[in-house]
Amino acid sequence: MMYLNSLNPDAFLCDKAKDLRSSISTLIHKVDVGHKLVPSSFYKKKDGHRNCMKEVMKWKESFNQLLSSKDGLSAFRTFLKTEFSEENLEFWVACEEYKKTPSVNKLPAKAQCIFQEFLQTGAPREVNIDHQTREHTRLQISAACRNCFDAAQEQTRILMEKDSYPRFLKSPIYQQMLTQSSIKKLKFSFT
Repeated sequence: MMYLNSLNPDAFLCDKAKDLRSSISTLIHKVDVGHKLVPSSFYKKKDGHRNCMKEVMKWKESFNQLLSSKDGLSAFRTFLKTEFSEENLEFWVACEEYKKTPSVNKLPAKAQCIFQEFLQTGAPREVNIDHQTREHTRLQISAACRNCFDAAQEQTRILMEKDSYPRFLKSPIYQQMLTQSSIKKLKFSFT
């Protein structure tokens, strides 16, 4: 959709700022009224005897524990969306999936897609990595080996671990999961 003010950059930016402000106030309202921030998949466990509290507590032990848990990834993704910064996690996940690509013939096309989506300057979901790593990765993808994104992936992992992860542990999302999982544990102990 083309904006009427697209010929006037100031008006266009003003419209975009209003849209963003509206989105942020909606999000703040959802948090204020207690909107469920915890991913619903967390509550739909098939194994009712699973110790949810133990799993949620493991995420606090290390960032790797969080990343290795399907529910942990989902909760962390939900949190990052509230901060409008999910691109780092999406890039990390895309790299993990890339490494598991069974067909070597599909690697070059996938590598190009990942680079264009996350690493190319001005990419739609550009991650914040240094120029040297970006250039090194660009050269590596021409060979399209399974580890061509390792340096960029590690840089974004470190950024998430030092920046987003501590905020996640203090967030309403994680705190709600701790509360809900301890309630589940209590319910199981009385049945």
